[in-house]
Amino acid sequence: MLLLGGTTSPEPMKPDTRNTLLAAAAGAVGLLAATLYSNRRGSYELAGQVVLITGGSRGLGLILARQAVAEGAKVAICARDAEELERARQELTQGGAEVLALVRDLTNAEEVQTLVAEVQHQLGPIDVLVNNAGIITAGPLDNIELRDYQDSMDTHFWAPLHAMQAVLPSMRRRGAGRIVNIASVGGKVPVPHLAPYCASKFALVGLSESYRAELLQYGIQVTTVCPGLMRTGSARHAIVKGQHKKEYAAFIIADSLPMLSMDADAAGRQIWNACRRGDAEVILSVPAKVLSTLHGLFPGTTADVLSWVNRSLPKSGGPLGDERRRGYESESELSRSWLTTLTRKAEKQNNER
Repeated sequence: MLLLGGTTSPEPMKPDTRNTLLAAAAGAVGLLAATLYSNRRGSYELAGQVVLITGGSRGLGLILARQAVAEGAKVAICARDAEELERARQELTQGGAEVLALVRDLTNAEEVQTLVAEVQHQLGPIDVLVNNAGIITAGPLDNIELRDYQDSMDTHFWAPLHAMQAVLPSMRRRGAGRIVNIASVGGKVPVPHLAPYCASKFALVGLSESYRAELLQYGIQVTTVCPGLMRTGSARHAIVKGQHKKEYAAFIIADSLPMLSMDADAAGRQIWNACRRGDAEVILSVPAKVLSTLHGLFPGTTADVLSWVNRSLPKSGGPLGDERRRGYESESELSRSWLTTLTRKAEKQNNER
């Protein structure tokens, strides 16, 4: 419109543009509110509590153990590697903390039972159970075998189930207890090249949510944690299949980029805050929250988008094909490049080497 003096008025904003801007603003406000909430401490104190953390010798488990010890908790950690476990124990006890380290294979139901019994005998009734132990297998479907699914289910579903069953009698008698199940955004969204991992984490999410619904009446709070990528340094222990070097390079680079991955210490603090508040669920990192929300609202569209992501990932085949290799056995010039600097730093910090 031409005004007096020869100037023109601005064109009115189109409804579609206005709605898009409003939606973006609402989303930004929602993420800010979620971030502020995730950093709010609850009233539950860890000081003096007995905390059992599975897979506590390295990575996220070790970070959670450090933070629990710093607050005055009596902590028990377990893992399969005795030397790795002893290094973690020595670190955690430097300040005089009471720490119990037990070698256990959590895929064995009897060993889970003896683990819980030993912790209760030496430290007392378990107040907080953190099911953190995990494995990750990355590769295209054509190179994934039945045992990959079995191993993932044993670690991510059966081991937490056996651990929860073992601690529940004591928690019910006392009318109190906290259980934290470390699942994944891969338990909410089907991530390409992670079929065994996603299938088992989906199962864990369903198990954890079911337990919460039925255990609240006994004063037992169950929290399901669904992190996105975190810089724990654990990528080097991932199992890769297919074109091993390319698969590992793609995985560790994604795990290292600040825009995609989250600082693991910050993740640990948010997990403990969710435990203190007794939250039903916490999703960690902005990309994970966005992806989970989109999948919940538009599952078909999200699946289609992820199918395009899949096309950019390494194809099946390779000289070793179905053979399993750890990440550290699949290094390449790209996986050792500056793109993975943050993960290399986390490896040293979190007993991953």
